Amino acid sequence: MRVFVGVVESGSFVRAAEKLGLSTTATSRQVAELESHLGTRLLQRTTRRVNVTEAGQRFFERASQLLTDLEEAEGEVGSVTRKPTGVLRVSVPMSFSVLHLAPLFPKYLARCPEVKLEVSPTDRMVDLVEEGFDLAIRLSEQFRPTYVARPLVPIRLVICASPEYLARHGTPQTPDALTAHNCLTHVTGSFTNHWTLQGPQGPIEVPLRGTYRADNGDLLRAAALAGEGVILEPTFIVGDDLATGRLVPLLLDWPVRPVKAMAVYPRRRFLSAKVRTFVEFLQEAFAGEPAWDRWMSLTGKKPRKASVSAWAKAKG
Repeated sequence: MRVFVGVVESGSFVRAAEKLGLSTTATSRQVAELESHLGTRLLQRTTRRVNVTEAGQRFFERASQLLTDLEEAEGEVGSVTRKPTGVLRVSVPMSFSVLHLAPLFPKYLARCPEVKLEVSPTDRMVDLVEEGFDLAIRLSEQFRPTYVARPLVPIRLVICASPEYLARHGTPQTPDALTAHNCLTHVTGSFTNHWTLQGPQGPIEVPLRGTYRADNGDLLRAAALAGEGVILEPTFIVGDDLATGRLVPLLLDWPVRPVKAMAVYPRRRFLSAKVRTFVEFLQEAFAGEPAWDRWMSLTGKKPRKASVSAWAKAKG
């Protein structure tokens, strides 16, 4: 498995052999034996390049993660007595870091006083290796196969608007009713021109129109609080507003698929103590129900799976 992963990452049997300290013949033979064991072709070999088959890509992703888990287990056993030290460079999303990560950073430094923390807030998807970051916090479950991703906390997304806006324009009862409302959206990303809701028959794409767009959730929240329109934002931004009634959750029978906040870092032979302890600290800090989702217990309005009966009732 390690040889196969090395060939895929290097794109060449020769380069993989050099990196692994093997002969090209031995490298090729081990991959051939793996293919024979699995009963499927993993690589398509030509005179100029090596191409990964569809089965090979799936196996590569799983094998990379398995090898990473094994390497981390080995590294943790050897690092139990090692203290985390050095500079820890972390890339974090803007709003999430300001609202929920910033209070945690001093607590981590108090626990690990020999670590120096450098935090770079940005909503841009940075290249961890090229830009020299030890890890990133990302609000997405999509990442490169060469990265390790550890889940931290679920992120719910809710459609909502202010009571004042709804009093003037009415409350949408079905997804298609959103087309008659002023929907405030992001400039880039998957929620720019439409919102995808989960209906009883599957995903529902709702086309949107609106007078205001911004690539920052806090700006859109401020506009919604001012009665400007309807927004779709993560509850870590609007949770307190939902709890106090400043914003009203809408269309909870047609939820938006949640995502997860993930700690992501490049796959390495040994995991450094500073990265390991930082990820463990965040997992501990975010254990349990997120504080920003207390609005669900206060209002009793918990997002749930869309039901056919709710759809039929809303349709009249």
